Amino acid sequence: MEQILLLPVVVPILAGIVLLFKKEFQQRKALLVFVGSVLVICGGLAFYGIFAIENGVTLFYLTKTLPIYFKLDMLGKFFASVVTVVWILAGFFSFEYMKHEKNEKRYFAFYLIVFGVLLGLDFSGNLITMYLFYEFMTLTSMPLVLHNQSREAIMAALKYLFFSFAGAYMALFGVYFIYRYGTTLTFQAGGVIEASVLQQNSTLFLVVTMLMLVGFGVKAGMFPLHAWLPSAHPVAPGPASAVLSGIIVKGGVLAVIRVVYQLIGVEFLRGSIVQTIWLVLTLVTVFMGSMLAFREPVLKKRLAYSTVSQLSYILFGLAIMQPQALMGSLLHVAAHAFIKTALFLTASAIIYRTGAVRVEDLRGIGKGMPVTIWCYTIVSLGLIGIPPASGFISKWYLATGALQSGVSVFSWLGPVVLLVSALLTAGYLLPITMQGFFPGEEYDWKRFVGKEPSLLMLVPLLILAALTIVIGILPNTLTNVFETFAGQVM
Repeated sequence: MEQILLLPVVVPILAGIVLLFKKEFQQRKALLVFVGSVLVICGGLAFYGIFAIENGVTLFYLTKTLPIYFKLDMLGKFFASVVTVVWILAGFFSFEYMKHEKNEKRYFAFYLIVFGVLLGLDFSGNLITMYLFYEFMTLTSMPLVLHNQSREAIMAALKYLFFSFAGAYMALFGVYFIYRYGTTLTFQAGGVIEASVLQQNSTLFLVVTMLMLVGFGVKAGMFPLHAWLPSAHPVAPGPASAVLSGIIVKGGVLAVIRVVYQLIGVEFLRGSIVQTIWLVLTLVTVFMGSMLAFREPVLKKRLAYSTVSQLSYILFGLAIMQPQALMGSLLHVAAHAFIKTALFLTASAIIYRTGAVRVEDLRGIGKGMPVTIWCYTIVSLGLIGIPPASGFISKWYLATGALQSGVSVFSWLGPVVLLVSALLTAGYLLPITMQGFFPGEEYDWKRFVGKEPSLLMLVPLLILAALTIVIGILPNTLTNVFETFAGQVM
């Protein structure tokens, strides 16, 4: 029975490989039927594994002591659920959007492969398996970045590859020492290294932890290794930008949570120089990303800078090392995934239907694409943190957790920076809504009339907007689960 856990990982990867090499899928209808079927079937298998499989399974051994091992804990189930929902919705959105892109077959092949790799990352039961799939995530998602093969896309993909590998090698340094001193590589609440060993080698493990945080933080866009994100995300096809910004960056967040809460342990890190440096980096990233987004005139690049900022909301909550802040971080993982995917899909629909890429060209767009812009508005309010949207609940827990943490300076500075960032978020998102619906009497908005996209694009947007509201109104199912997790790892 446990072998079923392997199917949602292996099937999409094999399906993607088949797409790459089979000529039979040159016909578009056959291609879409195949991709849609794989997405739905693998989504069903993933949810079956999430809710039905408790035991782990070993695929094979790299060495006698390094198993490639899959086992779902609460954290893996949560991340896998978010990945599956977003991947299916963005996949069906792609069916319409990719009509005006070349090399559709290659795009969908890698889209399926990355789906399997991400589920492998979420299903990982030990450090070596997680690290292996973390590297695969970089290699398999890079073709989505360079899809159109323009000079800009190729340079962005190379930057993505360089930054990601640099971060991964920093993290690998830590893997060696955890293997050397840890009792196991399997994730455990509170950590896998005995307290006496940590104390005897405290300087070493502070350095190791800092390197792993910065290394895995690269994927999460944390300063100072964030520069790849605003370069890579805008050049990818629209739906690929959405999953890059909404989901793939969460691979870095997942790895950071595993390191801090299930490998090293918060008891060793709380109050250390590592916690202080980490908190400084997260708040610098939050403010810097918001400012850059506020000043950016290109819509997709503005959203990419926004991702840099919002991801460090999550990292800040993790760095506070307080139960409510941890709950806020996990809530913001889901909130940001759905919201940012919807924002990028909205930008994609606008580009697809009108060709407009700059914010200044969107005046009056609400008159011709009202459903699209209303979806944009709802999720924007969620990202700002306006109740009853999901972003309000996650930021509430982040702020209250920080205030109760007792961490000097950061207990009040964190909420202040988050509030300033929220105001900046309103400043770079809401003008599109205001000018879109109220362009002014003398402005000619009629060029947008009839530009509303098809249902293949609208339905995913409507579902993501609905999820943004539902999580905000009914958060208790998630918060109860996160409270249990926080109690275990704290």
